[in-house]
Formats: sequence, structure tokens, C-alpha cells
Amino acid sequence: MSDHDALSARIDALEIRIAYQDETIEDLNQTIVAQWKQIDLLTRQIANLTDRIQEAEHKAGGPSAPEPPPPHY
Repeated sequence: MSDHDALSARIDALEIRIAYQDETIEDLNQTIVAQWKQIDLLTRQIANLTDRIQEAEHKAGGPSAPEPPPPHY
């Protein structure tokens, strides 16, 4: 095998590796985007639920007082 053939084989191998790496990077990017969308949705849901809880507490006159212990204590 001549130096030219060896160099060509190395370049081909590098091009193949780069192609697989590009595909992997794109897959990881799509996964990250999907996760951020899910995180954003969950964050908005938590904020909505927090608002609803605060509104319910406000209508009920504030946070409820703790229940007294049962009589056998």
C-alpha cells in the first residue's frame, strides 16, 4: 500500500467518523430540545397550580390552622 493509498484510507475513515458524529450530535440536540419543551410545560403547570393553591387559601381565609391532636394525647 502506497503512502497515497494509506492517506486516502485514513481520510475516508475520518469522514465516516465525522458523519456518525454529526448524526449523533443532531440526535442529542433533538433530545435536548424535547426535554426543554417538557421542562417548560412542567414549569408552567407548577406555576399555575401554585397560583390556584394561593387563590384557594386566600378564599378560605389563609392557610388552615393545624388540627389539634386527638384526645388520647
